[in-house]
Amino acid sequence: MAFKVAILGAECTGKTTLAQALADQLQSQPNGAQWLPEALRTWCALHQRTPQAHEQLAIAQAQLQAVRHAAPTGFLLADTSPLLTAIYSDLLFQDSSLYPMALEHQKIYDLTLVTGLDIAWVPDGLQRDGLKAREAFDSRLREVLQQHALPYAVVYGQGPERTACALQRITHLAEVAQAPHKPTASAWRWPCEKCSDPECEHQLFSRLLN
Repeated sequence: MAFKVAILGAECTGKTTLAQALADQLQSQPNGAQWLPEALRTWCALHQRTPQAHEQLAIAQAQLQAVRHAAPTGFLLADTSPLLTAIYSDLLFQDSSLYPMALEHQKIYDLTLVTGLDIAWVPDGLQRDGLKAREAFDSRLREVLQQHALPYAVVYGQGPERTACALQRITHLAEVAQAPHKPTASAWRWPCEKCSDPECEHQLFSRLLN
């Protein structure tokens, strides 16, 4: 069975870069690793615009179907999940109808990584709404994950440091999940998930690495 990782975060926080780097790092593991690209990014590239309210459901379903049809073994790295589409629909269009499907789907992941806001915002491409929008999305994402008791880890750092932080979490939880008579990965909680201070989270993660 594949070890499923969802990589979530606001715009311009390095989700795709991290997913690709992790796929490269984990490719040498038994059964390898698979990276599933972000459906929203693919949609925007195809249509050369951002989606409207009535088009959100199809994007969420495309992301969901990609996971369902992925290889059944190895590491599965999902570059976002339907939950991000649900939050975008909520914040941009005041449409909360996608939450039930997205939240139920989010439960299949063994680990959810949330990319921190320590990467500089770059105003390029079609999906760039600005710093304030990025902060609002980050807050809403964490709020939704916490409200529905969905475990997550926040990843910080630049380049290789960011990849190393995420890789440490993945490999640790994969080992725990495979070990007999030990807590499953779904029981794990990021120790600072209730904290709203990103500097506090960053310090805690740095201490874990050391």
